[in-house]
Amino acid sequence: MSVPDPLFLLLCAIAVDAYVGGMDFLFRRISHPVVIIGRAIDWMDDKLNRPHRGVNDRRLRGLLTVMVLCGGAWAVGWGISWLSTHYPHGWIVELLLLIVLLAQRELFDRVRAVGVALKTESLEAGRREVAHIVGRDPSLLDGHGVSRAAIESCAENFSDGVVAPVFWYLIFGFPGLLVYKTANTMDSMIGHRTPRHEAFGMAAARLDDLLNVPPARLAGLLITIAALFTPKARPWAAFKTMLRDAGKHRSINAGWPEAAMAGALNLALAGPRRYREMTVEDPWINEAGTAKATPEHVGQAVYLYAVACLLNALIVLAALLFIWA
Repeated sequence: MSVPDPLFLLLCAIAVDAYVGGMDFLFRRISHPVVIIGRAIDWMDDKLNRPHRGVNDRRLRGLLTVMVLCGGAWAVGWGISWLSTHYPHGWIVELLLLIVLLAQRELFDRVRAVGVALKTESLEAGRREVAHIVGRDPSLLDGHGVSRAAIESCAENFSDGVVAPVFWYLIFGFPGLLVYKTANTMDSMIGHRTPRHEAFGMAAARLDDLLNVPPARLAGLLITIAALFTPKARPWAAFKTMLRDAGKHRSINAGWPEAAMAGALNLALAGPRRYREMTVEDPWINEAGTAKATPEHVGQAVYLYAVACLLNALIVLAALLFIWA
């Protein structure tokens, strides 16, 4: 029985996602895999994270949650990989799941929609669009703030939603990708420094940080290289800013792609910003750049992102050709 190489499946999934997106029509009747992961996280959070328990107890229970959910994700991922290689046409299941777990086209559409709304409609329309991709309160943002938020989200989610899933699939196959998506979803749901989740979500946040160390730096490098092929972008400035300012970000990983994007577009990103629960007084990344981001900058960021996605796909193609050779 002949089955496609896993890297060939990954390359096909990247191409299909880039062309048609994550096929949301499949999930009108069934739950998206990330939604299922989220429900499992919610269940564990509700059962194990009780407010009356002590800090150390909640930390241990949070660690148990991470072990159980990531172990389950690995087992499910291994089962899907086994099905893919041992049953005729079983690889179709893995291919479909790869398509829906990549987020490159969805991010492209979301960020582009922010720029289009600001340019052709109104500030309020831009705020509505950016609310889909950021956690801060968009009602407090002016036009420049909305543009910056979209660009920052584009850079950070390029790492989390595109480079990291591909990276961990290249290393560990489908089980690696599913464990990463589980860890990343846990971080987004319980990995916050709030009274409820600071102790319980600590293990989830640390695991997500660890898993994103290599992809985030690779994402920054891909954005830097993509600047070579983007009109008016500055590749050398992107590289220098990434090395100099990545550490200014409150996240040990998000600063790398954001700093590369800031340098490439000559923008000042990050800085003080307000979320629903708190205000963050962070330093500016690329302080010498302008903070007055415009819809044109959003369009340029989307172009840069698309080129970086293509470079990411070329890494997969190179790995596939190396194996075939």
